[in-house]
Amino acid sequence: MNLGRINQYRFLWILVFFDLPTETRKQRKVAAEFRKYLLKDGFQMFQFSVYSRFCSSSENADVHSNRVKSKLPEDGKVAVFRITDKQFGMVELFHGRNRKELPQVSRQLEFF
Repeated sequence: MNLGRINQYRFLWILVFFDLPTETRKQRKVAAEFRKYLLKDGFQMFQFSVYSRFCSSSENADVHSNRVKSKLPEDGKVAVFRITDKQFGMVELFHGRNRKELPQVSRQLEFF
């Protein structure tokens, strides 16, 4: 592997923001299924309606972005953002007035 090609600008984070209706039992079920799907696909909850996933390449980000698009609910709003690892590393995260560290990225090799 050519380590010179690995840098914080090649690695990507996918952020999925969503606002889904939850007024009826059916809508709550659809919203819960969407959240469960994101977790199953390797996303982690960043905030209640914001999920993040680290991707080792643009191609890998395409795969996961397309998977999210294939599971979009009929109603509600969903936004899929891609940012570089460098940009994500500049996020300042606070819980109340206390600063928290960003989630650690697994250094495990991804095959797909």
